[in-house]
Amino acid sequence: MTTHHETIQVRLDHRTAWITLDHPPLNILDISMMESLSAALERVLPKSDFVVFQGAGTKAFSAGAEVADHTPKRVKKMLSVFHGMFRQLFEAGCVKISAVRGYCLGGGMELATFCDFVLAGESAQFGQPEIKLGCFPPVAMVTLPRLVGMQVALDLILTGRQISAKEAHRMGLVTRVVPDHELNGAVEKLLEELGALSPSVLQLTRRTLGKLQCSDFLEQLEEAERVYLSELMKTHDAQEGIRAFLEKRPPVWKGR
Repeated sequence: MTTHHETIQVRLDHRTAWITLDHPPLNILDISMMESLSAALERVLPKSDFVVFQGAGTKAFSAGAEVADHTPKRVKKMLSVFHGMFRQLFEAGCVKISAVRGYCLGGGMELATFCDFVLAGESAQFGQPEIKLGCFPPVAMVTLPRLVGMQVALDLILTGRQISAKEAHRMGLVTRVVPDHELNGAVEKLLEELGALSPSVLQLTRRTLGKLQCSDFLEQLEEAERVYLSELMKTHDAQEGIRAFLEKRPPVWKGR
């Protein structure tokens, strides 16, 4: 079964769902695309043992959420829809895999590294650049310390720097790094390896691991979202950072 939305492609092959972010050239996630992705997840998660996320083209998995959706009139809806996707994925027992080429930034990195397996081509570049806009990444604030430890999480979140696939692999963010032209084959090989196992035991094991290691994810995400909306978005500098990006000029920080 294959279905197409304007910016999301979904293919269900037996019990493997392939979800392609298709918003060239950088597969930026705007609110409409997030809504389509959430609707796709609602359909395929109950029917799938495996879900594979990938980006259309070769330039990016996703360069993140649309900056214009961070403006005061849109940011609450954007966060509600975006974080709703992670709540869906957290509750699902199926195994999630991301296949990453090119830029994987901001919300794109949050989505990719939320998966159980992150397979990256050598061209992949990861980063959480929100701090450069006077913001922070709420999902990564919860997940990164668990994935790579507090010091590395602080480095990535507070500097907003980009890292290569190999550095991400050394940190523990990426499962495997392969040449770009071997990425599809690496995903197929992993699916074959996992497909030889009991799907019910895989789901039970995945769900139990989540409960044991991340039982407070939903509560922590809710707190990060609260701070983002009720404190961060009311500061001058957060609003200035977003305006400056949209106006293509350097931000003028006032420290308030």
